[in-house]
Amino acid sequence: MKILCIAAGLLIIFSCKNDKDRTARKEQISKDSIIIKNDPVTTAATDPVEEIKKEYGMLQTGLESKKFSSRGFTYDCNEEPSGEVKFYSDKDEIRVIEHFYSEHSHFSASEKYFIKNGKPFFIFRQETVWNFDGGTPEKPITKDDITETRIYLQNDKILKCLEKKYSIRSDNKDQTSPDTIPGKETQCNTDEVMKTYQSLLKNKDKKGEIKCL
Repeated sequence: MKILCIAAGLLIIFSCKNDKDRTARKEQISKDSIIIKNDPVTTAATDPVEEIKKEYGMLQTGLESKKFSSRGFTYDCNEEPSGEVKFYSDKDEIRVIEHFYSEHSHFSASEKYFIKNGKPFFIFRQETVWNFDGGTPEKPITKDDITETRIYLQNDKILKCLEKKYSIRSDNKDQTSPDTIPGKETQCNTDEVMKTYQSLLKNKDKKGEIKCL
């Protein structure tokens, strides 16, 4: 009888210890899950805009290091518009398209299309309108009014659109760096740039100078 009592006591102690171990493990798993769930690094990794920025950075580095092969053409539609197009490819896949054009003497624009799996995921567009703004006939002062637009895309749908406006005067030696000017989120329409993008792709095999897109 005494032996049975001792065995029962040991069984109770062992059972309590196992319950405590299981409780401790549950608490540890629960705490770890909360940490992972609230981890900003994990959250950023799933943010499509952050993923786009990362992919853009890789392509921009490739451009700067001249990693990609390039080809292109120029075009001139009589008086206007006229422009230049360059395609940058990684092997046989086009990754970046640069397009610069001017429609009249006081307006010019440039576009950069960053591409993955045959679709643009980021578009950077810069429009410049310049005018005379004082000075003398011998030394005129000009002012460039610049609008930058950054479009983040996923599956042909706009995720985010940022716009930045600033001016540059030819007589101002201490110009404010555009990088210090914050972009404002806005609603934008990609119909025009996507139409241009398709026109550029249709002419991707052209060389030299052509008449129009």
